Amino acid sequence: QLMYMQDFGTTVLVATPSYVLHLTEVMEKTGIRAEDLSLRIGLFGGEGHTPEMRSLIEQRLGIIDTQNYGLTEICGPGISYECTAFRGMHINEDYFYPEIIDPVSGEVLEAGEIGELVLTTLSKEGIPMLRYRTRDITRLQYEPCACGRTNVRMELVHGRSDDMMIIRGVNVFPSQIESILMTISGIGPHYQLVVTRESFMDRLEVQVELIDGGLLESYSQLEALTRQILNKIRSVLGIDVKVTLLSPQTIERTAGKARHVIDKRT
Repeated sequence: QLMYMQDFGTTVLVATPSYVLHLTEVMEKTGIRAEDLSLRIGLFGGEGHTPEMRSLIEQRLGIIDTQNYGLTEICGPGISYECTAFRGMHINEDYFYPEIIDPVSGEVLEAGEIGELVLTTLSKEGIPMLRYRTRDITRLQYEPCACGRTNVRMELVHGRSDDMMIIRGVNVFPSQIESILMTISGIGPHYQLVVTRESFMDRLEVQVELIDGGLLESYSQLEALTRQILNKIRSVLGIDVKVTLLSPQTIERTAGKARHVIDKRT
């Protein structure tokens, strides 16, 4: 992909955020600089994308990072898109009617409330979708956007109702853990959350890669970094977790959606 981008002078990159970060790792290994590419803007989607990850991508590639939203079941990318005002993703209302419902009761929520996004297709003839439950948690915004577009916007997805973990009675989304990890120096953006059940209690293990594998040789530094992560998660989310620090490149990279949650409960 990097060779093609150089040969063709690619200016726009469409991918999942985790794969973009993988490309930046390959660039570092092969000596390719951001200045060697012609990229100007990225259209990223398909998985969670925190503000911290956006900043990292923009820093590494020197591009404008925008998000788009789509569902394979409906049309793939193109349901909504982010403009450079960065105030949410504009929904293509000519084709999709959005609603926000309570993910438990199914009741439609008032404007401005956070809940599960439900979509009805307005133009599909072969396989129309009526009030399709996306499982994505967000909020609709109806006030005018600075860009001048008037269609309703959805906030960047807060998380998925089926990805939500309940740890010691606390609702936890992967995006919350990601936001915390991205604020801690010494660890990379690649992580996994392993959920197990011991003695009828759900437990969460946070596995995250180190930026420098040499840190594994220093017990005191590993212990200090582990404690920092534990304390940050406890202070923000109010839960205790197990933290495992991994060597760089331990977690499998994929061009598709990154698998952040591994549920080992039986």
